[in-house]
Amino acid sequence: MRVLVVGGAGYIGSVTTAELLAAGHRVIVCDSLISGHAAAVSDEADLIVGDVRDQEMLARVFADHRIDAVVYYGGFIVAGESMSEPGRYFANNIGGVICLLNTMMEYDVKRFVFSSSAAVYGQPQVVPIPEDAPINPVNPYGESKAVVERLLRWYDSQCGLRYVSLRYFNAAGATATLGEDHRPETHLIPIVLQVALGQREVVPLYGTDYPTADGTCIRDYIHVLDLARAHVLALNRLKEASAVYNLGNGQGFSNLQVIETARKVSGQDIPVREEPRRPGDPPSLVASAEKAHSELGWRPQFPTLAEIIESAWRWHREHSNGYG
Repeated sequence: MRVLVVGGAGYIGSVTTAELLAAGHRVIVCDSLISGHAAAVSDEADLIVGDVRDQEMLARVFADHRIDAVVYYGGFIVAGESMSEPGRYFANNIGGVICLLNTMMEYDVKRFVFSSSAAVYGQPQVVPIPEDAPINPVNPYGESKAVVERLLRWYDSQCGLRYVSLRYFNAAGATATLGEDHRPETHLIPIVLQVALGQREVVPLYGTDYPTADGTCIRDYIHVLDLARAHVLALNRLKEASAVYNLGNGQGFSNLQVIETARKVSGQDIPVREEPRRPGDPPSLVASAEKAHSELGWRPQFPTLAEIIESAWRWHREHSNGYG
């Protein structure tokens, strides 16, 4: 298939692009490069630099490349930032998808894989979280993902769109050549490893009074390569009815456990500074991914926290300046 990957120069998008190419697909990447990196895009893919809200640009992409399916990673992703800039998040994360979907309908492209998030659940009532848990986001980032999921149901029922929405939990880890390079970095594992490398002085630990065993937040970490492979499987699933899947390991690790594991992996003393809670952070987010196991045939190949952090540590040591 000819697959358009929106946001394919980003962390997960670049790994997915590589996996799609390895599976024999032709890949066209569209990325604004606001947070993505051209150096992360395989030379085998076509890179088009542009904003997905530019409908004239989108029309040229669809007309020139005869797209068969779309994988979407084009949203802003920092939950805390979304609390202070909700309008920016809604305009990009919702407005961009609307522009894309309307162009897809115009060119009769009816297959769509959406990068959603566990943030749609907000403060979950049941952990591990099943796909039919209540949707009740606690920050604008999660709200933007929830709104898009509702939009997709309408495009399905009224326009014939077939979509898979993948609600994944905390992406982490790296491949031999592709890793996490956000500017500024806000994710825990790369921040911890930057401290181990001497690039930061201390790890800020946001909240130590949560109702968890050690008082810090618990998250379900999933290797970026496992996430990417789920998207390839989801493309095949688009031959059937639309669906929603959680992607996670089904086990959670606290922030303190992440820091301690990174100390063991790196052999470095990693100092911590306690900070107040961040608004919008749920105490625990852990996936029930049984549906993805049974229907997609997907299972994580790198399920342990140690191997996830080890892969990230290797990449950060070899790419101390990220993509430069």
